[in-house]
Order: sequence, then C-alpha cells, then structure tokens
Amino acid sequence: MAQVSKVPVSRLVKQGDDDGPTKKSRDEYRKAKELEEARKLGTVPAAVDEEGKDINPHIPQYISDAPWYLDPKGPTLKHQRQQEEKIKTYSGITEWYNRGVDTSKTATRYRKGACENCGAITHKKKDCLERPRKIGAKFSGANFAPDEHLQPTLDQSFDGKRDRWNGYDNEDYQEVVEDFRKLDEAKKEAKKERMSRPEQGLKDEEDDGEESSEHDTEDEDKYVDSMDMIGTKVDASERYTVRNLRIREDTAKYLRNLDPNSAHYDPKTRSMRKNPYEGTGKSVEEVDYAGDNFVRISGDTVNHAKSTMFAWEASRKGLDVHMLAEPTKLEVLKQEYETKKNDFKDDMNKGILDKYGGAEYLKAPPRELLFSQTEDYVEYSRHGKVLVGEEKTVVRSRYEEDVYPNNHKSVFGSWWSNGQWGYKCCHSTVKNSYCTGEAGKEINSSSLTLPPPTASTSSSSAPSTSDGGGITTTTNTTTTNPGEEADTSESEMSEPHFSKTEKTKKKKKKKKHKKKKKKQKKKDSSSSSDSESEDEESKKQKKIKEALKKLDQEEKTHERLMQMDERKRPYNSLAVSNQEPTEEELEAYYLKRKRTEDPMAKFL
Repeated sequence: MAQVSKVPVSRLVKQGDDDGPTKKSRDEYRKAKELEEARKLGTVPAAVDEEGKDINPHIPQYISDAPWYLDPKGPTLKHQRQQEEKIKTYSGITEWYNRGVDTSKTATRYRKGACENCGAITHKKKDCLERPRKIGAKFSGANFAPDEHLQPTLDQSFDGKRDRWNGYDNEDYQEVVEDFRKLDEAKKEAKKERMSRPEQGLKDEEDDGEESSEHDTEDEDKYVDSMDMIGTKVDASERYTVRNLRIREDTAKYLRNLDPNSAHYDPKTRSMRKNPYEGTGKSVEEVDYAGDNFVRISGDTVNHAKSTMFAWEASRKGLDVHMLAEPTKLEVLKQEYETKKNDFKDDMNKGILDKYGGAEYLKAPPRELLFSQTEDYVEYSRHGKVLVGEEKTVVRSRYEEDVYPNNHKSVFGSWWSNGQWGYKCCHSTVKNSYCTGEAGKEINSSSLTLPPPTASTSSSSAPSTSDGGGITTTTNTTTTNPGEEADTSESEMSEPHFSKTEKTKKKKKKKKHKKKKKKQKKKDSSSSSDSESEDEESKKQKKIKEALKKLDQEEKTHERLMQMDERKRPYNSLAVSNQEPTEEELEAYYLKRKRTEDPMAKFL
C-alpha cells in the first residue's frame, strides 16, 4: 500500500500541531482498505508518484513507505531507486586531453608568476622547453609564447582506461588516405604512358580486347616492392598479401642437424642449449648458430654475471649496493676490489720471493727454446739436406753420449746374440767389462761352432757302490725326461752356424718327443681320473656328515635357549653369522628339512 505513514517533525512545527497526525477513524481505515483491494483487482487506477509513474499496488507497505527524514509529499518509490548524488559519472568517449598550445590567446605584456624565459603563464622557468633566450620575455617584453591548454581531469571507467583507441583523431588517418591516393595517381600516369606507345599497346591487349593480367601484375609489383616486408608474399592479381610466420632465411634450430643423437631441442621453450654442429668437424667460427649457451656466454654476458655475483657477495658482507639500482656505484666498487686484490697478490708473491728467493726460476726462457721455432729461413732438398740456411740442431738426450769407457769402441746394446745384449766391438755380454777387441770376437765365434752336447753327456752318473762280493755297480741318479731333453736341445739348436740337414733332423726329433709326451699324459689322466673321482666322493660324504652333526648341535642349542628366560639368556646368543653357507651345509639342510606339504610324510 503506497501511502505516507510517517510525518517529519519539521512539517509538524510548520503546521503548529504538537499532537501529531490524527488517528484514522474506522470508516477511513475501511475506505483505505477497500481502495487498496480495488487497486489490486485493477478496478481502480494505481497510485502515481511525483514523476507520473504508476506504483505497483502489490508492493508491500514496508517497501513503499518512505522514511520520515526524506520528507515525502505523497506516495513515492524514489527512496528505493539509486540516488543522483551517488551515481558516478565518467568522461565521455569524445573527451580527451588538449594537444598543442592555445594560439587564440597570446599575452602582450609580462604577467606575474609567468615563465621568465618565454612568458607563458602555464609553467615556470625551470620547466620551460624552449631554448634559453639571451634576454628573457620578462625583461624584453616581446615575443611572448602562447599558453598551453589547461588539461581537463578525466575520470574514465574500467573499460575506458584500457581502450586503445582513446584519444584517436580521425584526421590523423587522412595522411594514410593521401598516400594511397598519390599511389593510385602514379599508377594511372604509368598506365597512360604505356598505352600511348602503339607497339606496346598491341602486345598488352589480349584476344578479347582486355588488358593482360601479366602486365597488370608487373605494374602492381613495380610499386608494391618498395612497400614489401620480409616474409610477406604479395599477389597483386588477387589483391591480398600473405604474411609468413617465419622468415625463410631463418632456419629452424631442429633442422640444423638431423642426427637424433645431436643437440637436444626443447619444443616447449624453443631452446637448443648445445651446439648442433658439435661433432661434425665445423668450428664455432664457421657456423652462424652455436647453441643458446654460446650466445649466453658471448659479449658482455660474462661480465654481467660477474657483476651480479659481486653485488650478491657485497650485500652479504654488509655493503648496500644493487646492480640494477646503482650500476655505476657497483662498477666503481668492483674496480677498487680488483685493484686491491691484484696489489695484495703481487705483494704476497714479492714477499715470498724476498724471503725464500728463486725469482730467477720464474723467468720464462725465450720462445725459440720453448717451441723450437725461429724465424730463420731454411731450405731443404728433396732428400732432406739443408740447401739454404743453418741446419736444425739435434736435440741431445739427458744421458752422456759418445762416451766409450774401458777401451770400448761402441756402446753396450749395440750387439745382440742368443737373447743377450752386448758390445759390438768385442762381442762381450758383460756390462762395464774391459774390451778385448778382435780376440774376444774370435773366442766367442769359436764357442758358437762347438758341437751340441749329447744326451749321454747331459746325464750325470751316480758314484759306484760295492757289494760284499767286490762287484761294483753304477746307477744313474737322475733320469732325463723326454720333454726336458727337447727343451735343452731346443736351446742348444737356437745357436747359429748349423747346417740345414742338421736342423731338419733335430726338428723331426722334436716332433717325436712331443707325440710321446702327449700319449703318456693321456694314459696318466685316464688312470688317475677314476681314483680321483672315488676320493672326491668319499671326501664329500664325510663333509656332509660333519655338516649334519653341526646342524643337530645348532638346533639343540636353539631349543635350549628358547626354553630359557629372556633375562637369563646370554648376550648375542641368537646372533646369526653373515657368512655364505657351503655346498655341504646346504645339502645337510635339504636332508633335515621337514616337508609339511608332502601328503606321504605322515606314513613314513
């Protein structure tokens, strides 16, 4: 019910009624009730507010009644609507900051508080953007600059602040339109010149009398090439341009080396840290791309990283310095630190040299001695002889050379015979021996030509023993093995100065001895293998019996310890050894193991 039930105090004071609003009688209350029901039924027109809008009769009273401090003059719903003073207004779409200066108003005399340089009142001398005058406008009284526009305070909405077309002026686009218009005029002029030539005009026309599309594209490309961008394809016949996402000269990283085992390419970050040409034989200078890591450590990147580390160390030790906020201060501090560090190192090295000496050993020898390289010109022949220039000096060893002690004429190791080194001058195999010259050679050669020792000479006879009857018998104490005879004969045959027939005979003897030896070995192995197998089985059975006894003892001790009280049980009594069990112990365990899952175990 849209009615006023509360009267403000100010109205009562004006009316002079201290008693307040009179109480409704029963008839007035009944009429008001009937009116309200008629409005709800629609038989009576609805109540109207001060703006001429109908009030819905179904609105409850606690919503339609206005508070007393609003001083309503009749039925209204204004208190339920948004108040005008609380509605926030934003700047319009056409409002924007003024550009340039206000040329309509120009001062003719100096105003107090204006710029002393140009005379504009919108800024001070320190903010003036004009070139400083020799005599300012304050003292010259001429050439006053116009004032800048007083910029409005714009209050924009959320979308208005983020509108990229804010402040756009349509007149600015007029320059682009003008450029296209001039381009079209130039095309028309070029076309007229081409058509003015009769020979050229006949070639350009096709059978149907229309202009050829090829020359049209040539005409278009003539003016489009200057405006073309890298990576764009212009098709003048279809009047559109295609922008490629990648320049064709820029090869993709993963296409530089197709070997799957080469540098890894991460498609998510599009990074290839290692050099893709690594292992192909190309150096870093030959390739145009050597990986992202190479780019990161080239140029001033290393110096930048060192400066960052220095800033971190300095801040950790109490120095208030930041690389991005104070780069100059950081560079000065770093230079001071480097100089002090170098001075300290030099002083320390100098002190050590003064105390212990040895400065002469730190001086590097000349470059010629280090690398054996000089700038002297030397020319060699085809056979390696020096034709022009000095011959290269032979590098000597650290041992004494050309020294022949004990009257020798050659060094030890210049002669070899029968597996031994010796002197070439006397054929002596004893080092530091006195040289005997040709006599030593003759003695050595005569010893080489002696006949080889026979089997009878190699065997040593035992002393003779006599029996009681006076008969003496001789027995050989050592028996020669055919294999040993072959070895001795082989060592003797290795000496030179033997004829070919003797060599062939001795080779045949060697083969016979080897065959006999193999036969004896086979016989011995066959006879001994049977006896050995029997011995091994008996030994194995003994070991298994011992392992079974040991297992029984362990089980008995375990049962005895488990029956004892835990507090009386000895320390480490249930400890288990970590040694691996032997084959006999495993066999004993398998024999003693109870098989509960065996159904026939109960009947045994």
